[in-house]
Amino acid sequence: MAKREKQSTAVGRPAATEPSPESGSLTAFERVQLARHSDRPYTLDFIERLFDEFVELHGDRRFGDDPAIVCGSARFHGLPIVVVGHQKGRDTKQRSYRNFGMPKPEGYRKALRVMKLAEKFGRPIFSLIDTPGAYPGIDAEERGQAEAIAYNLREMVKLKVPVIVTVIGEGGSGGALAIGVGDQVMMFENAIYSVISPEGCAAILWKDAKLADRAATGLRLTAQDLYAEKIVDQIIKEPPRGAHTDYDQAARFLDAALTESLAEAVSCSQDERLARRYTKLRQFGRWGTA
Repeated sequence: MAKREKQSTAVGRPAATEPSPESGSLTAFERVQLARHSDRPYTLDFIERLFDEFVELHGDRRFGDDPAIVCGSARFHGLPIVVVGHQKGRDTKQRSYRNFGMPKPEGYRKALRVMKLAEKFGRPIFSLIDTPGAYPGIDAEERGQAEAIAYNLREMVKLKVPVIVTVIGEGGSGGALAIGVGDQVMMFENAIYSVISPEGCAAILWKDAKLADRAATGLRLTAQDLYAEKIVDQIIKEPPRGAHTDYDQAARFLDAALTESLAEAVSCSQDERLARRYTKLRQFGRWGTA
């Protein structure tokens, strides 16, 4: 069974220094802060609330296990499914164990192994994204970090079962994309999805990471920006002051979105679903009008 982690119970008012306006008035960088909030619900929080009979699967069968990615089989409203997601950890010990949600190659290979099992047994896949990015350490590079991410991208395009992706917090570059190819891609309204962090972007462009708020606006990394650009298909509502204030309500919003997206994905034939997925990906990166 899944390793239970101590969850924060103090999920009431955010601190006075944290963003708290209604979601419509938040700036891009305020949404970045909410996406990174230390009390924000993680993959295991949603698994606990949305899925029954969850059994975690470990290891990539090549090197070892990576706790930064959680994978397993479960039931969603009685339907057998597979769930894959990043896990950051709450306290210092957990964050060290989970590597702050930054997977190494074995994490992505584990995720793909479990997705292939889902395909073999005809189970839909739910992917939950929440990572600053793939781990950039020397050991990860030595074991083929870039190759693992690229291989996942190619193989996920071809999966014959429905794949529903949700960015629940941070969607950091290739670290997110490696489990982010799907028929439907959704984001919580205060989640972010970007090729680089605002701080990294500001450090490169202006040699000053303190200009992260300016970079966040320019990166167009919010759910609202990405929905307008048709990069994501749906924005999932959060509790008024953010998902970290009410895990149960956030889970109910996610439950409704997953149910709707899964129903749409299974309503068409396998060939049609694969064709739609391919067409969706081919449209990314277009600029201007046809």
